[in-house]
Amino acid sequence: MTSVTTATRYDLSDDEGREAALSAAVGAVRRGQLVVLPTDTVYGIGVDAFDADGVQRLLDAKGRGRDMPPPVLISTATTLDALAGERPGWVAGLTERYWPGPLTLVCRQQPSLRWDLGETRGTVAVRMPDDQDALDLLGRTGPLAVSSANLSGQPAATTAEEAEQMLGEHVEVVLDGGPSRGGVSSTIVDCTAEAPRVLREGAISREELREVLAGLGATLEDAPGA
Repeated sequence: MTSVTTATRYDLSDDEGREAALSAAVGAVRRGQLVVLPTDTVYGIGVDAFDADGVQRLLDAKGRGRDMPPPVLISTATTLDALAGERPGWVAGLTERYWPGPLTLVCRQQPSLRWDLGETRGTVAVRMPDDQDALDLLGRTGPLAVSSANLSGQPAATTAEEAEQMLGEHVEVVLDGGPSRGGVSSTIVDCTAEAPRVLREGAISREELREVLAGLGATLEDAPGA
């Protein structure tokens, strides 16, 4: 399915235009609009994480329900402290090893947070991407709710063109950082219990995580049916 685009696409490889591109994306985010941005895995569609109406527009654009809340991307690992509540000790070891990078951590959210990402059941999925363009944008906007840039059920976009074809009518700004370097979605780990559990195996394999976690004094719990 191809959408009728209303977005403005900016080329981030153009040094002279990069600042204008980031400024346009920041402005769109502050107005509660959706933007497409590159990450180290696949392209994402993002909005201010604290804008409940914007988050709902993101879910609507993708054709997803509130039972599939978007992850939150951050620009510094220390921001996790502001978003996530008490965590097992091995979480710090994972962030030190894999952030910035393709690892999403599902944690209990801070009770004081006033946002609505969907039916999160008191949790938040957080990642720090290993992409300088994304980090520069996040450093200016603060945490963004970001989901893969695709319609629900379709492959995740690995180029700005693919993202625009699917979602162009819903977004204001498309940041074009060239083809995704990774092309594989992040691995998601449940950190809400003492034993870590892989919810989705992606760029980081289950076996690699098992080895790393063993070194951190934790045992990876097998998912049901694994």
